[in-house]
Amino acid sequence: MGPQNPQQPLPPTTDYRAAASAPTDASLSEAILVLRKRRWVLLIAIAVGLAYGMYRSVSQPRLYIATGRIEVRSGSSNEYRLTTVGATDTSSHLNTQSTILTSETLLLTVARELNLNNEPAFLGVRPPVPVTSLDTPMIRQATLGRLKANLTVSIVARTNLITINYRSLDAHLSANIINTLIKDYIQRSYQTRFNSAQHASQWLTGQLDDLKQQVETSQEQLLELQRRLGSVGVSIDPTHSQSEITSLIDSLTKAAGDARINRIIAESRYRALAQADPASMEGLIDATPSIQPGGLNSLRGELANARAHYAELTSQLGPNHPQVKAAKAQMDELATEINTEQGRLLNQAKQTYLAAKATEEQTQAALEAQKADAYKLRDELVEYTLRQREFESGRQLYDSLLQRLRAAGIQAGLESLEIDVVDQALIPAAPTLQSATTIIVVTLLFSLFGGIVIAFLLESLDTGLRTIAEVEGITELPALAIIPKSRRTVSELPAGMSVTQLNMGVLTMPKSQFAEAFRSLRTSILLSDTAHPPRTILFTSATPSEGKTTCSTNLSCILAQRETRVLLIDADLRRPSVHHRFGLNGKVGLSTVLSGATSLEEAVQQVADVPNLDILASGPVPPFPTEMLSSEGMQHLIENAKTKYTHVVIDSPPILSVTDGVILGRQTDTAVLVIRHGKSSKQVVRRARDLLVRSGIRVTGFVLNAVDINSPEYYGYYGYSGYSYANLDSDTWETAATPKKRQGEGE
Repeated sequence: MGPQNPQQPLPPTTDYRAAASAPTDASLSEAILVLRKRRWVLLIAIAVGLAYGMYRSVSQPRLYIATGRIEVRSGSSNEYRLTTVGATDTSSHLNTQSTILTSETLLLTVARELNLNNEPAFLGVRPPVPVTSLDTPMIRQATLGRLKANLTVSIVARTNLITINYRSLDAHLSANIINTLIKDYIQRSYQTRFNSAQHASQWLTGQLDDLKQQVETSQEQLLELQRRLGSVGVSIDPTHSQSEITSLIDSLTKAAGDARINRIIAESRYRALAQADPASMEGLIDATPSIQPGGLNSLRGELANARAHYAELTSQLGPNHPQVKAAKAQMDELATEINTEQGRLLNQAKQTYLAAKATEEQTQAALEAQKADAYKLRDELVEYTLRQREFESGRQLYDSLLQRLRAAGIQAGLESLEIDVVDQALIPAAPTLQSATTIIVVTLLFSLFGGIVIAFLLESLDTGLRTIAEVEGITELPALAIIPKSRRTVSELPAGMSVTQLNMGVLTMPKSQFAEAFRSLRTSILLSDTAHPPRTILFTSATPSEGKTTCSTNLSCILAQRETRVLLIDADLRRPSVHHRFGLNGKVGLSTVLSGATSLEEAVQQVADVPNLDILASGPVPPFPTEMLSSEGMQHLIENAKTKYTHVVIDSPPILSVTDGVILGRQTDTAVLVIRHGKSSKQVVRRARDLLVRSGIRVTGFVLNAVDINSPEYYGYYGYSGYSYANLDSDTWETAATPKKRQGEGE
């Protein structure tokens, strides 16, 4: 048969509220079980806490507590302030002052002033005290630690009051420490304010010097710029200066335009005269300004008349006549004069053009120069404005800082007066003792809490398996039975008992919880497969001394009490012990049968106290037990035993120590894993279960052996122990050999 899968699907949850509350209830119950199981830890913790509390209440020191009270305001009255300040957070201010009261610097000042490191009452020792110095780091740290531990500074709610308490073994010392602390605190406040004002004054003075130098430099630059602006005759007023400059530029622009037009007209007429026909020049000259064309016209008229007269004389007198020559000379003279006049007129037009051109250039140059001056003036005016603003800003800042510097001293003096001593510390009249009941209750609560923590810590460090839930969670196998510890003593056993009766608890105490547990184990195994109840049953464990032999022997006795024949085989060929339990001879047994020295019928031994039970001891220890158990002879032996016996119970070695149990498990119908309560660890049991399952062995379940039924986990588990099971198996229990001995000894 293959191994059964121990994991079964969980049924769907219908009550969601119950399912949600189940983990909480389970966790609470588990916590209670842990505390009940570790109750001795709690009892010891309570006893120690009670004893320590009583000791503390009796031996508590007689401490004297001195109290002082001061008022810390946020500053002087507002009517005396030179500047307006916002609202101050009173709680934050008081918290700051209370922290200052416990600062190491202030406490070190108090310790030096009172020489506390050499004061026996402060150190809590008897004089004389060796002289020490607070300059030593260890002494300073110890003194400040003791001083701070006994000092309490608290703020009175909804007031500006701070209460200061100090406790010590000496009443005068407590009062002196409080009063010295208040005095040094007030002195520190004055000194701090003075130093703050002095530092502010020094800083402001340095800032004023730098600012003064910047203002002077800015003023010199402003004056230099004013001199430059004044040198060109322009008003420093930016609006007026811009107006004058704009008017001047407009006039120059208009003059430049007119000059350009005149130049264009003169140039066009000059070029027209230069390129015109002399005969048509007269019309162009008429349209030319500043030129008198009349002389040229009269000369041309005279020339025309002279030519006509010359022609007339030539025709009448001939070319050589003196009058003709005179007329010729006059005509040449007129032509020369005309040419001269034309040259003069052209030259005059050219001069007019050059004059217009020069006028245009000068006017344009003057305009450009004025524009450049305007741009420069604009830049200088902008620079002047910036310089003026810089100068005004620096001057205002300088005046403001100068005023604050003058007021800093007065302001610091007014704000220093903010601490008033409400109550000086008086010498305590009597020591303050804590209530003995309070000390005992507090110590008891702390010790109980510590005991609970230790109990859960021990529980978490305990790797042993103690509950059914833990084992089922590790192995994923069902629990077949819980075997309680057998608490038999020699005085409880009657005299004259056999070895079997001494070792088999199910025989001597048939109505006990121990016997009933094996009856439950028998029922669980036989009902594990109702169609084919297992006939060959293997008992094994993960490690030695877990009780597999006890379980196999007692279960064999329980099975034999019915109308069945049972064979118990001791298959532990290394450390056999079954024959010792029944007082039998171990020289003949399984090893002799497998070696062929004897047969099964010759090797089995009967038990007189259990008639239906036969025992096959281990026999002599062989040199190679594993090879013998894995042989075909072992398989034939088991098959032969199944034909003669109703049940075959096999006691095998631990499966993690040797492989004999795994080999035998493959040859049996079912295997039972025996786990000892509190001994087997989680890792070992998990490994044993994995080995059985991977080997293909059908594991019915596990048996939790040697359970303390008085432990909290199993409280009430055997509450039915008083129920009567009388004569349940009496018909199969009595034998013909001992009818009187077995009379009335049913389950």
